[in-house]
Amino acid sequence: MFDKIIFHVDVNSAFLSWEAVHRITHLKGTVDLREIPSAIGGDISQRHGIILAKSLPAKKYGIHTGESIPEALQKCPGLFLAPPNYGLYEKSSRAFLNILREYSPCVEPFSIDEAYVDVSETAALYGTPEEAAQSVSRQIRETLGFTVNIGISSNKLLAKMASDFQKPDRVHTLFPGDIPHKLWPLPVSDLFFVGRASARKLLNLGIRTIGDLAHADPSLIRFHLKKHGEVLQAFANGIDLSPVTAVPPPNKGYGNSTTTPFDITRPSDASLVLLGLAETVSARLRADQVKAEVLSVSIKYSDFSCHSHQCILPEATDITIELARTAFRLFQESWNGRPVRHLGIHITRIATGAPARQLELFPSADYEKLEQMDQTVDIIRKRFGNDAVKRAVFLKTPVDHRSGGISREKRSVDYERLNLK
Repeated sequence: MFDKIIFHVDVNSAFLSWEAVHRITHLKGTVDLREIPSAIGGDISQRHGIILAKSLPAKKYGIHTGESIPEALQKCPGLFLAPPNYGLYEKSSRAFLNILREYSPCVEPFSIDEAYVDVSETAALYGTPEEAAQSVSRQIRETLGFTVNIGISSNKLLAKMASDFQKPDRVHTLFPGDIPHKLWPLPVSDLFFVGRASARKLLNLGIRTIGDLAHADPSLIRFHLKKHGEVLQAFANGIDLSPVTAVPPPNKGYGNSTTTPFDITRPSDASLVLLGLAETVSARLRADQVKAEVLSVSIKYSDFSCHSHQCILPEATDITIELARTAFRLFQESWNGRPVRHLGIHITRIATGAPARQLELFPSADYEKLEQMDQTVDIIRKRFGNDAVKRAVFLKTPVDHRSGGISREKRSVDYERLNLK
């Protein structure tokens, strides 16, 4: 038996499964979205019109995650579309993770719908690793109503690859001795961390399977894919030394972006959107007690071309208005006058335990008061909700005063307005 036993637990069609369970269990619906051609899709009117998750019957029509809703409807005119409900997804994810923590204290969330679990010390309580995984799967299915795939191995990489084998509601193993007949025959594009660009480069080199990559000349891979190629070749050979970490590492950067419901053609509108983004980013900085040192602004135009611009801040800061004004200055320096559909603010270098701000002979603002004001607003919003305090500049505008991330209309669904079946 191996020293480490790692599970990778992945919810099958998470968003759609959680929506289906909610409709049947809590809203007394009679149609299971998992059994008909259905999908979770964004709001075309808000320019978020893509498929976020789809059912297995929808998959048979060639519908895939990330494609536009009009494209999906061309493939399946009868496709049932349900709106996203991220508030529901967050609740379901917490319930999912709580069950995993009953089997081990060492659970590392990898995304909202998947996690690694180190059961090295606890799996024997349930029999074999496969029996332990079946117990996890059964409890999730019976308690929460949805299914998961579980991959079992001695490291995280192989466990994740195993969980991607046949779906849904399956338990698969992929230990080092299984690599030649289970992993190496797979297309190289199936390997974790191989994106489209890397797959194209590998195919151009005649590397078509994971086994081809595992046995390729390391100097050739390093020449064409640099450091990333070394990681991929290690993965192809089943090598992954990263531990399961229950405590997430500190953030190395912060950011937020938003696709606006209308094209931005005026600087004043861009200023409002950037201020809304600064509200959310700065609040996260203050919550983690860190400050921004480098700020960048990203712009996506209506033709989907992109541009970004960054600067080093004179002083490390977490003050909302200071970040917003710097972001707007960067926008003005970058904007070419064309319509803008997407804006983002990103902090690419942070300071922990930043020293006190250097005193100025003629300060442009009372920074101490601004910091106190932001902290007070954070407390009020935490207690009474994000809309308890709003800057007057956002009144009577279509711009959300806390822009970016999961948009307001996706956080909940008014089911009374839907014709549930």
